[in-house]
Amino acid sequence: MKKDLISITDYTKEEYLRIMELAADFEKNPNQDLLKGKVVASLFFEPSTRTRLSFETAISRLGGRIIGFADVGSSSVTKGETLHDTIKMVSNYADLIVMRHPLEGAARYAAEISAVPVINAGDGANQHPTQTLLDMYSILKTQGTLDNLNIFMVGDLKYGRTVHSLLMAMSEFQNPIFNFIAPDELLLPEEYKMHLREKGIRYFEHREFTDIISAADIIYMTRVQKERFADPIEYEKVKNVYILRGKMLENTKSNVRILHPLPRVNEIHTDVDKNEKAYYFEQALNGIFTREAIIAYTLNLK
Repeated sequence: MKKDLISITDYTKEEYLRIMELAADFEKNPNQDLLKGKVVASLFFEPSTRTRLSFETAISRLGGRIIGFADVGSSSVTKGETLHDTIKMVSNYADLIVMRHPLEGAARYAAEISAVPVINAGDGANQHPTQTLLDMYSILKTQGTLDNLNIFMVGDLKYGRTVHSLLMAMSEFQNPIFNFIAPDELLLPEEYKMHLREKGIRYFEHREFTDIISAADIIYMTRVQKERFADPIEYEKVKNVYILRGKMLENTKSNVRILHPLPRVNEIHTDVDKNEKAYYFEQALNGIFTREAIIAYTLNLK
């Protein structure tokens, strides 16, 4: 049976931990010829820098070949080809498909059609499971545990697919506390709060976080995503609502680390970059090892 990774909930807690274990192995030795003779299709219907390049780096380090497109304008979609037909055709050419698409549910649909495993590299505001796994690996590396953590999630909690996926995964571990900081226009959707309530997990909602930041173990900053707003005036209203600055970190815990799925716009001031608590660039590097782990696991190579 083929293993797809579409939603973070497709994996069990044991599988999360297995991916962490494999990622640590790949970090020690990133160049392993596990994909020799295999072809991976990289289908990016939506712009991406880190996700696409880290996947392509992971595939190259594993000795695989890459086909696909980074710009939908260079594919037959511009001629009116349906997603169904694109996936049907590409799954004849490749051993694995990595796909990003602007429509929620597109990755699940692709997995139903494809003869080979599909890895979701982000579908609209829905899910971004590989980002979550690299976030978890970053948390584990910096905190030494995935249990008993106070996680602050700041910014776009409504459309932020990375937030939605991370919250679902971290709720599988012991005694997390979530602090959600967002403006009224970008509050966390009710379904995720309901999930936390059902699991008996404590969460708090705030409009501001400067007074409470000292309690955080992880500060997960997010970009307000211009591309998710139909009305540019609504975007202008909220785009700079939270900006993390270096001086705000003075009374924070020594173990606190700042994560961001990137790209950032203004939400983390550049004066934070030199702070030892800033971890977002290392986090992006962890993406290579984690994606190597996901590919190896998906194709039963480890």
